[in-house]
Amino acid sequence: MNSFLRHLFVDHWHRKALSVVLAVVIWLAVNHSLTATRIISNVAIHVINLPPGKTVEGMQTNGLLSKKIILTLSGNKNILDSLSSNDLEVVIDAANAGNEMVVNIDKKNLVSLNPELEINTAISRVSAASFVLRPMRLLTEKIPIIVTNPIGEAPRGYQFLDIFPYRLFITISGPEKIIKRLKDREIRLTFNLNEISRSQLDTLADKSDLANENTISFFVPDAWKQISFPTLSEIPLTIDDPDAKYLKIDFIKRDLLPLEVPLPVTLFYPPEFLNTINPSTLSLSAGGIVENIHGVYLINRPLRVKGVSRLFLDLVKDSMQIVVIAEPTREFGSLFWSLQFVDPRALEDRYVKQLQTDPSEEDVNDLQPDLREEYLRNRFRSYMMRMQLLKPDDTCFDFKAILQGHSVQLVEPKSS
Repeated sequence: MNSFLRHLFVDHWHRKALSVVLAVVIWLAVNHSLTATRIISNVAIHVINLPPGKTVEGMQTNGLLSKKIILTLSGNKNILDSLSSNDLEVVIDAANAGNEMVVNIDKKNLVSLNPELEINTAISRVSAASFVLRPMRLLTEKIPIIVTNPIGEAPRGYQFLDIFPYRLFITISGPEKIIKRLKDREIRLTFNLNEISRSQLDTLADKSDLANENTISFFVPDAWKQISFPTLSEIPLTIDDPDAKYLKIDFIKRDLLPLEVPLPVTLFYPPEFLNTINPSTLSLSAGGIVENIHGVYLINRPLRVKGVSRLFLDLVKDSMQIVVIAEPTREFGSLFWSLQFVDPRALEDRYVKQLQTDPSEEDVNDLQPDLREEYLRNRFRSYMMRMQLLKPDDTCFDFKAILQGHSVQLVEPKSS
């Protein structure tokens, strides 16, 4: 056995070693000389040297086109097998493009994005479908953005009140045709309330003086102030409007405030029915939830209010009334009614004036005067729209206004 092993490995060892070396060299040479052809999809196209004031449809701010190209590559098999579209880029020199340029891709257009890939030695041939490049006028415009009411649900214990500002602008550059189309379109920005946690609002509430205005302002993070324009950029573009720093979502705590004054009730007589329905033929009837005090009909139930601040309620509580619409067409059903504010413009002016001089309203005082006034007026109007009347048991206050002969009776619905 020993003699066999000695004969196998020791005898004529120098010739055997030389054979092994030659075999390795031959294997390496053959392996390196193996060629193949491979198709690689989604290769980026980079346009350079465009004349000033020109761009190409689909070209993003980094010079890359939004469309990709399919390449057919021939070369070293091992290297081709390891390639991906992220290793390569097709570069188009558009210095002499004129109004139109037919692009034929070959090896000189191929650039390696991988420092370990040497195109000259690894790839022998490059081919792709030809395409036309048409330089266009580069246009820069301010595009309006409409900030819509958010989707989702406010965190528990809070109610969405408003969002401000409602309108912003973003400056973008691109082909004239695309920019004009975007400017004519209504670009919308919508946030999701589900992305705001209760703990975030609780922290803000703890830092705020909520004695009169139980409003919490959640300033929108910079990461949310972005718009996607796929034809112009692979990544969302940041809104560069200076007013974007004021972008915030207002919430109000779901506090229930007592309405400490009686609520008047009146009838409204539509002019089209005055021949048959007028103060001489129809009036309110006292009884049930209504009482007549010195000729004024008042709701005699204790009520609470939700969805507004204490300051707002203090300003408007003596200027509210319930209005029942007297329509003969509703004779066999309940008449429509609504909560209305008397002289709302004057109330709004008082609200704005008071808060503009309130040093505790730091968020408001940071705004420019015109923007601050617009913000406060919008907040007041949001309160008017969102105000709800509740009964002592926290259920919604409701009644039926029933026509009975020459009177209207207000009747509470029966509890189910």
